[in-house]
Amino acid sequence: MKKLIWAAAMLFAVAVLMIGCSSEKNGEKNKSDNDKVGDVSNSANDGKKYPLTGLAAKGDIDQRVVGVMVNNHHKARPQSGIYKADIVYEVLAEGNITRFLALFQSEKPKIIGPVRSARPYFIKLNNGYHGLFIAHGWSPDAKKMLKSGATDNINGLFYDGTLFHRVDFRKAPHNSYIPYKNIVKGAKEKGYSLRDDVKPLPFLNKEEVKQIKGSSVYKATIKYGEQNVVSYVYNDKAGVFDRLINGEKSHDRETETPITAANVLIVTSDHRYIDSYGRRAIDLKSGGDAYLLQKGKLKKVSWKNKDGRILPYKNGKPVKFVPGKTWINIIPSEPGLDNVKIENKES
Repeated sequence: MKKLIWAAAMLFAVAVLMIGCSSEKNGEKNKSDNDKVGDVSNSANDGKKYPLTGLAAKGDIDQRVVGVMVNNHHKARPQSGIYKADIVYEVLAEGNITRFLALFQSEKPKIIGPVRSARPYFIKLNNGYHGLFIAHGWSPDAKKMLKSGATDNINGLFYDGTLFHRVDFRKAPHNSYIPYKNIVKGAKEKGYSLRDDVKPLPFLNKEEVKQIKGSSVYKATIKYGEQNVVSYVYNDKAGVFDRLINGEKSHDRETETPITAANVLIVTSDHRYIDSYGRRAIDLKSGGDAYLLQKGKLKKVSWKNKDGRILPYKNGKPVKFVPGKTWINIIPSEPGLDNVKIENKES
């Protein structure tokens, strides 16, 4: 009898142990399933795209645009950080020297520069994207605009040696750089928000990209000056245009990453001198002729200023961009597009 009771007790203990193990395994399974569900629910950007590139978002899409004035003097090349800009405007400053307004939203480089001084038309272009404007210095008219509150801005004139760093491998005024973390720091100090609901640009879908029409283009060249000859050469394997300066591929100084563009928009605009120093006023409102380069094709289009943004139009309708990065070159309306040399491989 005792043996029977003992055997029954042992069977009961084994049953309890098995139930416990089963519950533990089920608990582990449930925990694992919950973790997977949690991973999916935390993937908030599934299906979302960055507003200025149209590419699938890997991070926060509600970051505010940051516009940085970047030096393009031949002594300032190669530059740092601009390969990560979503959009870059290239526009004449004084003489035949251009400067860049690099707009960052989807990617953030460690460092950007050399940073240079502001001009009114760059501030206006920046404001088309409600960007936090970064510059080191200003022209008299740009000073008036920024002092009057035209846009949130951080100027190296007041943060030289703190937020902005002077590098020892270049001489002033080509040696001012700003780490991106210092832009964030400066924005917090000044109470500027780095959150924004950025209005997206219009982008082609995959099928529309395959159907892009236009004349074939292998290379487009703009001659701003003897030391500033810009070319865009189509890279058929990558499906983007490589940017060249004076015949050499543009690249990032630190990483040597090539600078490329999925879209190249070359627009003509009236330029006029406003002082003896050679500063210009540039008409960003009236529209005009333009070339749009995408996927090895060239379209002659027109451009319009839509809420501060320079955008391509054809027959009165907006033309969509190929997903990716965009370079916009603004050139004088005289000689206009005649100053753009278009070549094919057979040329």
